[in-house]
Amino acid sequence: MKKGRYVLYAGFMLLTVLCCTRCWWYSFSATTIDPAAETISVGYIENRAERINPSLSNLMTEGLKDKYTKLTRLSVISEEGDYAVEGEITGYSIAPIAVTADEVASKNRLTVTVKIRFENTLNPKENFEKNFSGFEDYDSTISFDAAEAVLVDTILEKIVEEIFNATLANW
Repeated sequence: MKKGRYVLYAGFMLLTVLCCTRCWWYSFSATTIDPAAETISVGYIENRAERINPSLSNLMTEGLKDKYTKLTRLSVISEEGDYAVEGEITGYSIAPIAVTADEVASKNRLTVTVKIRFENTLNPKENFEKNFSGFEDYDSTISFDAAEAVLVDTILEKIVEEIFNATLANW
């Protein structure tokens, strides 16, 4: 019976220590959100690149909203949040990256660049304006039209992750 009491006492002490030190509030998304923050506004990411993919703006905007919704306790709103993310797509380009002996491109690269402005109304020192860029390579034997959707999804996933980390994870 002494052993059972010892285990119960040890468990109680551990729980007390965790509550006092707030270790149990650990966030698996590694975010650093001000306790006073309740909202984040994500503005429509306009496409201002020379080359236009008609679905890119919507995919980027919705990707950001989904990321903040899934990984934070913040409510995503359209404007005037405690945190605000807005920006535009500034680049969408295809370039050859590998050339064969016949001087024909064997691999191409799709690059997407996004300029993001982040505003923290609770701590303006964290505000920034920054470019984020991602790319994916594809074999030139595959038509760009056939590869574009998968390339865009992969690139945007990476860019959204980078933006999330820069805005709320302080990475």
